Amino acid sequence: MIHNLNLRLLAAFALVIVVIFGSVFFFTYRTTRNEISQVGDRLETAQDRRVQTELSRYYQLTGSWDGVQPLVVQWGNLYDRRIILSDNQGTVIADSNEELVGKTYSTSAIKPSAVMVSVSLSDQPFDALVPSQPGMPTEPLTNTNVVGTLHIVHGELPDINRSALQLTYNTIGSNFIRTGILAGVLAILLTFVISRRILSPVKALTKATRQFGKGDFSQRVKYKGKGELGELSSSFNSMADNLEQTQRLRRNMVADVAHELRTPLSNLKGYLEAISDGVVQPDATTIHSLNEEAATLSHLVEDLQELSLSDAGELKMKAQPEDITRLIKETITAIQPKAADKNLSLTSDLPETLTPVNIDSHRIKQVLYNLLDNAIAHTGRDGRITVTAREHDKLVEVSVADTGEGIPPADLPLIFERFYRVDKSRTRATGGTGLGLTIAKRLVEAHGGTIKVESKVGQGSTFTFSLPTI
Repeated sequence: MIHNLNLRLLAAFALVIVVIFGSVFFFTYRTTRNEISQVGDRLETAQDRRVQTELSRYYQLTGSWDGVQPLVVQWGNLYDRRIILSDNQGTVIADSNEELVGKTYSTSAIKPSAVMVSVSLSDQPFDALVPSQPGMPTEPLTNTNVVGTLHIVHGELPDINRSALQLTYNTIGSNFIRTGILAGVLAILLTFVISRRILSPVKALTKATRQFGKGDFSQRVKYKGKGELGELSSSFNSMADNLEQTQRLRRNMVADVAHELRTPLSNLKGYLEAISDGVVQPDATTIHSLNEEAATLSHLVEDLQELSLSDAGELKMKAQPEDITRLIKETITAIQPKAADKNLSLTSDLPETLTPVNIDSHRIKQVLYNLLDNAIAHTGRDGRITVTAREHDKLVEVSVADTGEGIPPADLPLIFERFYRVDKSRTRATGGTGLGLTIAKRLVEAHGGTIKVESKVGQGSTFTFSLPTI
């Protein structure tokens, strides 16, 4: 089996050439054969009519068949066929083979495979030949005097197929050979040109794929053409971009997780060593600090578990019709003390009634809490945070707007990525784990909704998520 593309293309071109030339030769042969057959039939008919006309004229001139034998022999030799003339009683008057003269005519003397034409002769001009098979009766003449019957035996048909084949080959065979050689050369040249054009991006894709297998996601295919190969190259480059970004995010995530775990673990280890050395007393303040560090670790592990379940599609939810207005008010009440610590104004602008939504109340509260917690962390003292809810197009939209520092436009597309932080130098005290917005996005999408952000640097940000109504 041929695996090389060059050889495949060459074989394909060769096959096409053979099929085309074979088809042309075949149809030319068939046409030539039909033409030869038709010309032969017309020639034989014309010769038979001439013999008939001459015999009729001979009888008109002489008034009898006396002396007709030499003429019949001459015509038989001239037209290369057997000519037999019989009278009205069936007695053979003349035979070009001189075998049946004076005998009663019988078709048994003729080869069964011979083609024979029989016609009645009259003492008047007669122009129609009546072909018949041996043994068939001769059609009678009307309004004329029958003076005899002419039997013309053509003998066996010549090998028309062989003649047509030979004529076709002699006529166009040499041209076919020259054209075939030229077509073969063109096929090789076309194969070389086309294969290079086709194989160039394919080889580039193969090379890039091998590098991908070795972990190098920086490879790209530089092919600007259109068509299927252009789409394939574009799709490959797009896939490469996504894989490279995923790889980068994965590495960053591992580094961030290690960093987030290292800080509370270091604090715990430091406190425990200090207590062990007697530097710090295990009083209520120390125990409270240890508890805070353990809670930070627990919160980070829970967030990572949430994301892991979401990635695996195993996030369990208990959805039921809920009044989202009530959930918003409860969440604001729960986080109000945290806002008050920074002297922030946390208010809501809610309609009197909203259509119920089919949600998991615990998960949506988690979304609201994460958005409010993010707003509190990034809004300066004496700032404002406002929660609004609106309903339109069978959707309930909930927005959390703050007057904080805002997000640069370049960071907006990445704001929902894991561990992404606008200010890379922020401390954990203000930056959190970097998973809150990612979890909020996953939970909203798990409910069939969407989440987006609008922001201006120095003026604040507005996070909005939409949920379908019942």
